[in-house]
Amino acid sequence: MKTTKLYQTDVYVKNWQTTVDRVENDLVFLKESAFFPEGGGQSCDIGRITLVDPADGAPVSALVVDVQESGDEVAHTIRVEGGEGSGIDVFKAGDQVECELDWPRRFDNMQRHCGEHILSGIFYQECGGVNRGFHMGEDYMTIDISLEDEPTNPEAARPSEITMETALHCELLANQVVWSNAPVTVMRFDSREEAEKLPLRKKLAFDEDISIVCVGSIENAADCVACCGTHPNTAGQVGLIKIFKVEKYKEMFRIYFEAGQRALLDYDFKHDMLTDLSNRYSCSVEDFPKKISSQEETIASLKNDLFHLKKAFTDIECAGLDAALAKASDASGANEPVVVHRLEHFSMDDAFHMAKAYMGSERTCGKLILLYSVPATSFILVSDGAIKCGQLVREYANFYKGKGGGNDVSARAIFTSEEDAMLFADLLAKHLQ
Repeated sequence: MKTTKLYQTDVYVKNWQTTVDRVENDLVFLKESAFFPEGGGQSCDIGRITLVDPADGAPVSALVVDVQESGDEVAHTIRVEGGEGSGIDVFKAGDQVECELDWPRRFDNMQRHCGEHILSGIFYQECGGVNRGFHMGEDYMTIDISLEDEPTNPEAARPSEITMETALHCELLANQVVWSNAPVTVMRFDSREEAEKLPLRKKLAFDEDISIVCVGSIENAADCVACCGTHPNTAGQVGLIKIFKVEKYKEMFRIYFEAGQRALLDYDFKHDMLTDLSNRYSCSVEDFPKKISSQEETIASLKNDLFHLKKAFTDIECAGLDAALAKASDASGANEPVVVHRLEHFSMDDAFHMAKAYMGSERTCGKLILLYSVPATSFILVSDGAIKCGQLVREYANFYKGKGGGNDVSARAIFTSEEDAMLFADLLAKHLQ
């Protein structure tokens, strides 16, 4: 049996009574439904179905969690609250039911979908941009615009690319359509011939049961295109359209944007964040960019100072290591194969930077150097290559709950305590004796 789709004649129906046509497991088919099934880039409606006048007087209802078209019918997937039972346990053919859709979700979809129509129409008018892809995501919407037609606005010229400046120009024009509160009309046709008399921005993809959504008058339409979704009956109900970003996508341009209450909520979030940051920097929102620029200059200067201080400090540590290597190589220390050099304030990255001066170099005096980063409780092993650093870490670090790896001339060995690290160093000294 064909479902009567109430949303096609009145998108503002929120509650209605109808009869259950049949039930198949968790699928309920109604004689009339205002639940919009997923399609046209728009998510489905959700809501509730409640049995009218149950036999024992106790409320009997189920949640509508998914809605899909099934031929000429609308299939409602229900979930029994509490997880007990299926559709056939709750409803049967002939039951009178009260239906209620989640109106905030529906209106959100209507605002966003209509906003997409208006913005796509403006890109077509101003840029000759054809919408080749539409996605209504949870955090934003996107349209993929292909520059392939000539603009319908005689004063506009097709651009070679869509820049953010171009996008913001189209955003303003789209919002002017919203502010004009232009009518949004849905016209239905049984044949392609009649529908193609309208100023469509895209060619029709089917031959019958055609729905055309027109924003504004037919003579001066902001947009006119085939669509099966739900839309408010005036553009003013969209409220706001805001573009976030433009990026090149394949041979097209992907526009990230929002419309309706979601655009307002995004503004609120970013405004609150900007206000909080401005207060943290003790400046006004207007002066915040200048304040950040000044902070960046200060940070850049500090980074430069830190670089030179680290270099000087590293040179001092290298001089100390060279002295230790020389001592380990003289007659009294000729049998010391390992030199441990303690770095009280060096991170692993700093220690590795220092180690580069000794990797594979005669500067090691043939010794194994263990640069110990105190903050990281870890070693950087360095040699001239004769002593295989990576192999030593792989064979012995796990004896003391250590881990790491490397190559012949350098390796890292990371430990959970200084005691374990020093036991590892002592083992290597004995092994290489």
